[in-house]
Amino acid sequence: MSLCPCGSGLELENCCQPILNGTPAATAEALMRARYSAHVLEAYDFLEESVHSSARKDVDTAKVRRWSDSVVWKGLEILSTEAGGPEDDHGRVSFVARFTINGIEQDMTEDAEFTREDGVWRYLDGQVHGHVTYRRESPKIGRNDPCPCGSGKKYKKCCGAA
Repeated sequence: MSLCPCGSGLELENCCQPILNGTPAATAEALMRARYSAHVLEAYDFLEESVHSSARKDVDTAKVRRWSDSVVWKGLEILSTEAGGPEDDHGRVSFVARFTINGIEQDMTEDAEFTREDGVWRYLDGQVHGHVTYRRESPKIGRNDPCPCGSGKKYKKCCGAA
């Protein structure tokens, strides 16, 4: 027996495995934990199936698989839950997923929205924190462009040599 990757402290067989095998999650948090475990256990079909039908068209399972295969999963921390219980129809789970990619440790913090579809919890959408797109104010300097310092040398032989 092995512990569930979701960090619940329970055995996999008594935690996320039944959900991954088709038993509906009782709560939004249970579905969130199962979705994390699906990444760890490479259960990519479950990731697509657990998305609400209105958002499923936006899921690119091959892209999710490529990204997740490049990641070493380190842990899941549930920060908070709002609603999402057995009697609710909507819920929010805020979490941090920790992972390493290309040897660099990273955290992904998300507020995930869940809703019931035909009585079954489904992932609807999420707001990821801390991912701000970098925008340059000026065009990128190419290796063979003149160095902006005014030396007359190519950038790669001057300031870009470092």
